[in-house]
Amino acid sequence: QVQLVESGGGLVQAGGSMRLSCAASGRTFSYYAMAWFRQAPGKEREFVARISWSGGTPYYTDAVRGRFTISRDNAKNTGYLQMNNLKPEDTAVYYCAASVKPYYTRMSTDYGYWGQGTQVTVSA
Repeated sequence: QVQLVESGGGLVQAGGSMRLSCAASGRTFSYYAMAWFRQAPGKEREFVARISWSGGTPYYTDAVRGRFTISRDNAKNTGYLQMNNLKPEDTAVYYCAASVKPYYTRMSTDYGYWGQGTQVTVSA
């Protein structure tokens, strides 16, 4: 199993930037694809971005494409989500997740390992 811990959330003004980190421990991080999801108050958890075990082939939801960048450093057992040009609608709890599925998926049920989440608040 792998354990995930997010960090880097907080409060930022619209148009600002923030980088989230996801520290992994336990089983070798590079065995897993990694994704970021988010959940805003009163809404369902939604897919944000996904990256393969090797760091290639990133996928993004349309709402963040061109503003967010997902990456990972397997040597450091850490994944990242760089968020630029943040908007108030990006306000949510952001979750890091890991999956053994070898194919691209945005279904939360395909991710068996989750962090506790980190709050991101974007003020207008």
